[in-house]
Amino acid sequence: MKKLMFVLVLLALLVVPSTAGAKGPCQQDGCTTIQDGTLLTSDNKVITTGYDEWGYNYQAHLFNGGYCDAYRDAPWCQPYKDVNLIMKWNDAWLSNRDCDGDGLLDRHHGLGSYIGSGAWTTNHQSGEYELDGKTCKWNYFVKIVAKPTDGYECADVGGEEIWGSFCVIQSVYNDPCDGYHGLEFKAVRPGLGNW
Repeated sequence: MKKLMFVLVLLALLVVPSTAGAKGPCQQDGCTTIQDGTLLTSDNKVITTGYDEWGYNYQAHLFNGGYCDAYRDAPWCQPYKDVNLIMKWNDAWLSNRDCDGDGLLDRHHGLGSYIGSGAWTTNHQSGEYELDGKTCKWNYFVKIVAKPTDGYECADVGGEEIWGSFCVIQSVYNDPCDGYHGLEFKAVRPGLGNW
């Protein structure tokens, strides 16, 4: 279950927050910002600073809410409705501006893909379940970075490849009821700024 949710959470960051908008008239660098009030979410609501009703704070590069809130309460994610989720990302993963004029919040600005962009994200999930009359609490934390170059092998530094363009560089899982305690793996360079 943990691995499925991990993949789905990453897809939320890659797919859900699509936007559209026009250039702000006062931007000297030609970029549209959230403060311009013209960038929209995938459900056609104006993106504003601060947290929206779902838990996204695009300006601060944060999500803090329920797992299903990351997908706007989609029917398919209802089995995970009680999972708490915090996501953080940098500007290369999903910017809070549109500088290339496509009406979307920028991703890997100026590059054709995430590879070499320095993009990173973290996900922290937590929840609880009942087992034999006992409440079991679990949590999961993961760091993901864009590969620095094409053909880069994540395994060479102790990471795991995902989607061809990213490396999982650290994974921590705790579920005492199921026998999981702490670090699952850590790459040789687990720091987000090292990539």
